[in-house]
Amino acid sequence: MNQKHVFQPMPIYEMDFNPFRQFKEDTCAIVTEVNGKANAMTASWGAMGEMWGKDVITIYVRESRFTRELLDQSETFSINFFDMDKIENKMALQVFGSESGRDTDKIAEMKFNVNHSLNTPFLDESNLVFLCSKLSRTEIKKEDFFHPRIDSKFYENGDYHIMYIAEIMRVGAR
Repeated sequence: MNQKHVFQPMPIYEMDFNPFRQFKEDTCAIVTEVNGKANAMTASWGAMGEMWGKDVITIYVRESRFTRELLDQSETFSINFFDMDKIENKMALQVFGSESGRDTDKIAEMKFNVNHSLNTPFLDESNLVFLCSKLSRTEIKKEDFFHPRIDSKFYENGDYHIMYIAEIMRVGAR
């Protein structure tokens, strides 16, 4: 069923939003699209703030992820947060984080719907959406760490993150 919800614009400075709780406890889905193929990936690492005179969101995606390939080819992406009281949202985030979009259409598998605003894909089932336009891409490397334990704890297999900083173009809530 292709339901489309109306998301209301949410002024960013009026939001009651704690990025520490949202990213760590609730997690989110990063959604991007290239040539009509959308993909969603669960993420629990992210940051929000001010950079270069813009409201920004920073995401971290491992080099090996299919989402990283799509992010590198697209100008925009969305960050989608969900009502975590709904079991179907928890299940979707589990699938988005454990299966590869190279092998399956995870969004269709979960019977979720892709919607668009500002030429940016987002999931209609989410309840809070950040539409983002990429500003920078930085590869995180072993030699960047001041503490070797970061590398040994998080990057034993050498699959480092790429850091994307993006301008928040619009926030929508329902």
